[in-house]
Amino acid sequence: MKFISWNVNGLRAVLKKDFMTTFNQLDADFFCLQETKMQAGQVELDLPGYHQYFNYAEKKGYSGTAILTKHKPLTATYGIGQPEHDQEGRVITLEYPTFYLITCYTPNSQDKLKRLDYRMRWENAFQTYIADLSTQKPVIFCGDLNVAHEPIDLKNDKTNHHNAGFSDEERGQMTTLLNRGFTDTFRYFYPDQPDIYSWWSYRFHARDNNAGWRIDYFITSNDLQPKLVDAKIHTEIFGSDHCPVELDTQDLFA
Repeated sequence: MKFISWNVNGLRAVLKKDFMTTFNQLDADFFCLQETKMQAGQVELDLPGYHQYFNYAEKKGYSGTAILTKHKPLTATYGIGQPEHDQEGRVITLEYPTFYLITCYTPNSQDKLKRLDYRMRWENAFQTYIADLSTQKPVIFCGDLNVAHEPIDLKNDKTNHHNAGFSDEERGQMTTLLNRGFTDTFRYFYPDQPDIYSWWSYRFHARDNNAGWRIDYFITSNDLQPKLVDAKIHTEIFGSDHCPVELDTQDLFA
């Protein structure tokens, strides 16, 4: 089974940049999107064979998530059940017989970490949410988690040490999450692979110079490790300041 996650930095924008060609070529069972930046009715996707689920931010042109899937879920829920965190369209959860699939667009701590306090409240709430789900069945969650966990996960770790996405607080939250029984699937397969990133600033020719960050993830409950086949980062795919990331598994419905 193939899972894809991509922060598209505006679904309407990426639809003008061969999104459908990429979508059809990847041919995923589950295609998760973040930062769709749209409201209901602004885009109609003609995707035969796919069920479509969208969560919109109350603020127009901001945040937002989607899941496009060949497999109809048992249930679809939006947000994490806490009003403080459910105004920005950041989470969709699909329930299947043998697992939960979650797409997540984690809040950015912003310049000078001015939103770090909120980010920490979000982290605590989201981790509680997925930990509770994982007591029922395994969890697969993906998305732009807005953190490079270790120095290997970004080009310039020393100069970015206290910047958003590489602060000690954000990295510590990722460590805490993984220690609660979850697997960073790319590092599971490629623990020592450097220079593979999923996001590049639009400034300073960052993508040309591969001065990037790995901030897009597939994370799974440890119980799913025997079912994992591979993880990929599609650095060859353009259209956004992020590239798609992939998780391949055995048939989880079998």
